[in-house]
Amino acid sequence: MEPTLAAARMPREPALPGRRLVAVTALASGIGLVAGFIAEALLSLIYGVTNFAFYGRLSTEVVAPTTDVFGPWIIGIPVVGALIVGVMARYGSAAIRGHGIPEVMERVLYGKSRISPKLLFLKPISSAIAIGTGGPFGAEGPIIATGGAFGSLVGQLVPTTADERKTLLAAGAAAGMAATFGTPVAAVLLAVELLLFEYRSRSVIPVALAASVATAVRWAFVGSAPVFAMPGIAALTPTALAIYVVVGALIGLRSVGVTRAVYAIEDAFETLPIHWMWWPALGAVVVGVVGWFEPRTLGVGYILIEQILAGDLVGWGLLALVVLKFVSWSIYLGSGTSGGTLAPLFIIGGGIGALLGGVAAGVLPAAGVSAGLAGLVGMAAIFAGASHAFLASVVFAFEATQQPMGLLPLLAGSAAAYLVSQMLMRTSIMTEKLSRRGTEVQTDYGADVLTQVAVRDAASSSVVTLGADDALADVQAWIARGGTTHHGFPVVDAAGHLIGVVTHRDLLNPAADPASRVRDLVVRPPAVIYDTSSLRDAADHMVRERVGRLAVVRRDAPGRVVGVITRSDLLRAHGSRLDAATQPTLPRALRRARLARRAR
Repeated sequence: MEPTLAAARMPREPALPGRRLVAVTALASGIGLVAGFIAEALLSLIYGVTNFAFYGRLSTEVVAPTTDVFGPWIIGIPVVGALIVGVMARYGSAAIRGHGIPEVMERVLYGKSRISPKLLFLKPISSAIAIGTGGPFGAEGPIIATGGAFGSLVGQLVPTTADERKTLLAAGAAAGMAATFGTPVAAVLLAVELLLFEYRSRSVIPVALAASVATAVRWAFVGSAPVFAMPGIAALTPTALAIYVVVGALIGLRSVGVTRAVYAIEDAFETLPIHWMWWPALGAVVVGVVGWFEPRTLGVGYILIEQILAGDLVGWGLLALVVLKFVSWSIYLGSGTSGGTLAPLFIIGGGIGALLGGVAAGVLPAAGVSAGLAGLVGMAAIFAGASHAFLASVVFAFEATQQPMGLLPLLAGSAAAYLVSQMLMRTSIMTEKLSRRGTEVQTDYGADVLTQVAVRDAASSSVVTLGADDALADVQAWIARGGTTHHGFPVVDAAGHLIGVVTHRDLLNPAADPASRVRDLVVRPPAVIYDTSSLRDAADHMVRERVGRLAVVRRDAPGRVVGVITRSDLLRAHGSRLDAATQPTLPRALRRARLARRAR
């Protein structure tokens, strides 16, 4: 029996967010709550290791590494920690190596957002050991990775789609960052720019609520004060704003150098004739030696950021700290240990910015340049340039200091850094590792051109239909005479109503009986698309129905064919996008003037 129009395969209508989104949001909120406590536990563990390693006591008091207790023997403390991390990586999980975010990105792109449950335990412990024994890292990278691992684990235990599991992973990661710095909006933006690769309600809402809950947990422990307090920012002058833009551009150049240096060091370690388990110990030797000369390079160093923003670190002392911190951090990170990148980048960028701001203030005292504000711009600019997470960098610096007058210089300076980085480096410190494995991670987002074009504007309206009662022999003869170049044909009954679609191959099939009718070749209900639907709806419908063309119908008369849309039509729709991106156009008045000159 031939298919009827009542059985036609109609396109799915876009659905409003429903109970599924509510359920995912509830899960994400719970993940945010747990991630908040995980962050506090990991920070306590780091300081517990620091107290034991450098003070010989059992305590979780917030302290910085010191040389006062063990003297030059502190050179060996990072080495011991590195050896432990190396053993954990080799015999536990090699995934604990690295600074967290790139590894999470890899699982999103390649592993359907599935992270091994072992990382939920091994990553924070290994990071606490590496940082607590003097590793020049921040706690935020491991916390982000651990929160992401917890979100992924929940997504694996509860029936979820791959997209929902990605959302839960990103919710855990964003919650980890929000719980560390108290910056929920920046955490959401970081998740969008580096993990979700989309901005849709189904993902942003759960992530936002997870970050909000995690921030509330942080407030319950330490209050709502900014994580990096700094003096109030005075009103800006145009000259000062221009200087902050130059500072951002120079630090953007530095961010490219930092990224290339880190991966050059990784490449150097790859050439060593020993197992990678021992590489962190070699890097830790440098950490220990540098730490003996400058103890402030050891550990998380959050207090250093406050001192830079307050203007307490200046001159040659600040320059030496920045150089030594970079040497210690880049070599230890390149060795493959477990640690983060954000805090070291903030110290390096903030220090360079403060130095440049101090020079500008001395040369142009009337401009009103502040070394502290230049340091804040530098902190955001180096992260924007190195990570390509531009919006997250700007909002993070604002939320971390709660200085509204800093928003404009942050925006301008970070944009300059982002521009320089984009011009000189296709990848970022987060995506270079993935690029080396053959995957180009796109961090630019744009509206899908297929969602912006209606089917009626791209479909062919010169439809060649076949009558259901036409003799197959007559149709075959018509094709043989060159009667058409089409490859698919809607089949209509005597009243002009669609009953199916046949292809060129169906009509010329040698097994088909020439004495049969065209209706006998229709074996499935027709797949149709409305003329008001988008080309994205059409493409999705083609994939679901496994066909290369769709009959186009009107909503008010779904039985009447008004066109045909094919895969080739979908590809042609991208032509306008390519033209808009690559073909500059002159203003209309200038075009007319040129034409007038040519006419003379």
